[in-house]
Amino acid sequence: MIPVTTFKDKKVALFGLGGSGLATAQALVAGGAEVVAWDDNPDSVAKAAAAGLSTAGLRSVDWSAFAAFVLSPGVPLTHPKPHWTVDLARHAGVEIIGDVELFVRERRVHAPDCPFIAITGTNGKSTTTALIAHILRESGRDTQLGGNIGTAVLTLDPPKAERCYVVECSSYQIDLAPTLEPTAGVLLNLTPDHLDRHGTMQHYASIKERLVAGSGTAIVGVDDSFSSLIADRVERAGTRVVRISRRNALADGFYAEGSRLMRASGGTSSLFADLEGIQTLRGGHNAQNAAAAIAACLAVDVNEKDIIDGLRSFPGLKHRMQPVGKKGDVVFVNDSKATNADAAAPALSSYDRIYWIAGGLPKEGGITSLVPFFPKIVKAYLIGEAAPAFAATLGEAVPYEISGTLEKAVAHAAADAARDEGGPSAVMLSPACASFDQYKNFEVRGDAFVGHVAALEGVTMLV
Repeated sequence: MIPVTTFKDKKVALFGLGGSGLATAQALVAGGAEVVAWDDNPDSVAKAAAAGLSTAGLRSVDWSAFAAFVLSPGVPLTHPKPHWTVDLARHAGVEIIGDVELFVRERRVHAPDCPFIAITGTNGKSTTTALIAHILRESGRDTQLGGNIGTAVLTLDPPKAERCYVVECSSYQIDLAPTLEPTAGVLLNLTPDHLDRHGTMQHYASIKERLVAGSGTAIVGVDDSFSSLIADRVERAGTRVVRISRRNALADGFYAEGSRLMRASGGTSSLFADLEGIQTLRGGHNAQNAAAAIAACLAVDVNEKDIIDGLRSFPGLKHRMQPVGKKGDVVFVNDSKATNADAAAPALSSYDRIYWIAGGLPKEGGITSLVPFFPKIVKAYLIGEAAPAFAATLGEAVPYEISGTLEKAVAHAAADAARDEGGPSAVMLSPACASFDQYKNFEVRGDAFVGHVAALEGVTMLV
């Protein structure tokens, strides 16, 4: 835990007592703050009270007594309308911040020079975050990994000299972190997302821009117009910018030529690393993730050999294009985190002969956007509530069966792939659906897939 000493002997209001909110309240108390916490969910309030936290309905308290209001990132700050606690805090002139801002302030007080890498973007940020942390650890650095990737940032070990922090930041977290100043800030890409919470694409982009604008080194993917303009603005403001691209050669920065990652300076390019044969970094999207990781690690003085070794040994992000087993020329890929069609596209683009397991609780739009990848699919195995709709979309373009259950789909896909003489193939769970019709969450679904693969005869497990 990181005790939040910057609010010692001060009174702080807190709303949102889920996992990260509870951890934040406890970190504030550990640092000597007086916390008054609340949540709209009575069960969460009861859990916090049982943990020894002071709880009170924030509608009836004296807001003028608070030094700050700490808001859970899951609670609306601006759109579709501010949460009622936000209105009360603003009326009282109380600053509104989140757990990442508390971390930033603790670092600034206790270890301002310890390496801090912050990562954001619409897509790819979790893989990039995990890859950076892996490279740092493999190079021998004391590395802390947290934030939006699933570990609340204030549950990490306290800041000290030479301890490295790698923090994934959602737009919600950035919006609540006004003094975010990482050693290296990464903005991978921007496409429309969370507009119900940000109102417009321009507002969403402006929030993401804050992360790199405050960075010592700003690493920006320039394959979309919003990010490219951000790179230009941040550079004009005097920040060092390293541009990355998965599509175009650059005069300066890092870019991909297929699996080859090139470093460019002053219009001259040289090979930095080749991702050929690294199963966990297949595809153009992962070339971009790797380029960002390289630039970030160089910014905190990791040597080139350690970076290349870290790329080669990366085990992958669990449930995201994760090779979990192999039998002959067949690889079994767990992409359970692909809970919509756009999220499934990277995995489908990364293999040439796919036995595709898809379905679950359908999302709006179905799989029509995946039509360009249908020629790569040898056969589809459909499960869950989405099976009939997916079958209608596949039509005569892709052979399919309605397997119903994941267990049956894995068994049938493995048997068909074993008979395939067309070359290396992948049995892939990339559902393009939520899991909730059959599984509690995508993690449970992914673990079930791994279990069914492990039960197959002759499969060498990779996890």
